[in-house]
Amino acid sequence: MYSDFKGKAIEYVKEAVKEDEAGNFEKAVTLYLTALEYFRTHLKYEKNERARVAITAKFEEYLQRAEYLKAQLNGQVAESTSGPSASPGATSQKPKPKNNKDDEEKEKMAGSLSEAIMAEKPNVKWDDVAGLEGAKDALKEAVILPVKFPQFFTGKRKPWSGLLLYGPPGTGKSYLAKAVATEADSTFFTVSSSDLVSKWMGESEKLVVQLFKMAKEKAPSIVFIDEIDSLGAARGDSESEAARRIKTQLLIEITAAKEGKDRVLVLGATNLPYMLDNALRRRFDKRIYIALPEQHARAHMFKVHLGDTPHNVTEKEFQILASRTEGFSGSDIAVVVKDVLMQPIRLLKECTHFKQVKDPDGQISYSPCSPSDPNAEEKNLSWFVENDMSDRVMPPMITFRDFEKVLLKARPTVSPKDLEVFEQFTREFGEDA
Repeated sequence: MYSDFKGKAIEYVKEAVKEDEAGNFEKAVTLYLTALEYFRTHLKYEKNERARVAITAKFEEYLQRAEYLKAQLNGQVAESTSGPSASPGATSQKPKPKNNKDDEEKEKMAGSLSEAIMAEKPNVKWDDVAGLEGAKDALKEAVILPVKFPQFFTGKRKPWSGLLLYGPPGTGKSYLAKAVATEADSTFFTVSSSDLVSKWMGESEKLVVQLFKMAKEKAPSIVFIDEIDSLGAARGDSESEAARRIKTQLLIEITAAKEGKDRVLVLGATNLPYMLDNALRRRFDKRIYIALPEQHARAHMFKVHLGDTPHNVTEKEFQILASRTEGFSGSDIAVVVKDVLMQPIRLLKECTHFKQVKDPDGQISYSPCSPSDPNAEEKNLSWFVENDMSDRVMPPMITFRDFEKVLLKARPTVSPKDLEVFEQFTREFGEDA
């Protein structure tokens, strides 16, 4: 199987050398990097030690040539410098550096990261986050108090500089981050691996550097890294060179943020805490378990997701719904409510009789009813469309019965076995929210 990877790698190298000699350096870099990926895959399966040594040497040679060409294209190497480890057959021709390329590159990176700055606050208040009092208190200590009462944090007393939120999917880690963005008087950066990973060799590390540089310039600031495990996974034999380098740079920047005088808080979230590299895990002062919501929190979630949609569900019925959804995450409850909100629409589609009612503005509208209703008129949705009266149809209120129908088929997405993993991690490294 692996001979296939080696053959493809050689084919790409031949094409890369050809483009290199022709002076098509950007295309050559792309081809060299593609060849390197095939060589890297081949090395995973190669058992012959002598062959491994020979292929590794070639790998290093092509890697150096690709990095040299890319540096030349970015104007980072003097033109008089000869290319290191030039590939066999490649000429000494060098790409001409572009004027102010370094500044242009920095501006480009800053531009690509500018979208990470949350310009508009998401309007999620602390009270909108059901439960999680421990997590909210820790975030208030780390974010709110240092900004509003800087005199509290002098001498050895310093605010938290790194918080890791971990737990099952859908428990509100990102939602909690939105509450921080709303409540904090700080610049909020929200990034994921896709914002920081680049196909170009060395560019991912520069993006990480630029991110934290911008955070320091706009301090006090918060850098929220969602799914941080995708950037900081534990070291292993299958780890690529690019992944190792970006993780190393991330560790350097988080350490600098912790030790520096700039008020930069690093907030991480993950569903896979055991996937995190040990060194990265230690960079977070507090590691807080965002567990499944308790009953009172679930009742609150049902109300929040219903919002101002007309309904006649009582407080007692909300508590019944909460008791029937043990093991449901916040995301699961959101899906249940979304399904419930569609129930009146489904009724309208099937309804054959309507009666006249007054809407909140006092206008005559039509609401679905039973054929036995004394005021029933035989109509369907198509009739309203054909008579240009579609705006006169009023959906019925949400009822407790609508919830019961949906809950008959709803299931939680987090299993007890999944929870055991997070509880074990909490006992070893974390704390309950």
